[in-house]
Amino acid sequence: MNYWLLLIPFISGFIGYITNLVAIKMLFHPKNPVNILGIKVQGIFPKRQQQFAEKLGKLVGQELLSFAEIEAQLTANENLTKLTPVVEQHLDNFLRHKLSAEMPIISAFIGEKTIQKLKAVFLEEMNLLFPDLMKKYAQHLEEDLDLERIVTEKVSNFSSEKLEGLLYQIMSKEFRFVEIIGAVLGFLIGLLQIGITLLTQ
Repeated sequence: MNYWLLLIPFISGFIGYITNLVAIKMLFHPKNPVNILGIKVQGIFPKRQQQFAEKLGKLVGQELLSFAEIEAQLTANENLTKLTPVVEQHLDNFLRHKLSAEMPIISAFIGEKTIQKLKAVFLEEMNLLFPDLMKKYAQHLEEDLDLERIVTEKVSNFSSEKLEGLLYQIMSKEFRFVEIIGAVLGFLIGLLQIGITLLTQ
């Protein structure tokens, strides 16, 4: 038996590892187009960054963030309930202190019972006004805030280094797994080559 054959799996594994490593690097490099033997070569993400930004902008603007959901959250009864103590506190402060400072004559005729009635009336009115007010606010927000355009512009203006760093933060384990898989598959192919060689001798 030729013992040099035993090196084949390790060489194949190394080649598989390097091939996948280079393939991952070529996702981001070269950042600018380079002519190699008359063929223009550029990293996939730098080359497709604008398309990537547009797709992501459309995904966020149309799928991930719905203004209908925002409106539903703003007008939900539980959110109104959370605001009620804050509004009540401000009303109480206004009726007891600010009103007497601004209009002392009127405040002289307002006692504790009147303050409580006024607060109850204001809070009841707020319960009627708040959902409609928030609904109109959400509608204006949707008209003024173009999420799809904002996300598209932000991502398309990312530097190549920032985009690469971001994707490596998210997918570093997956990239490493691909490199290791390349080595493992290369090693297995090397073993298969040894087996075929021995069978044909």
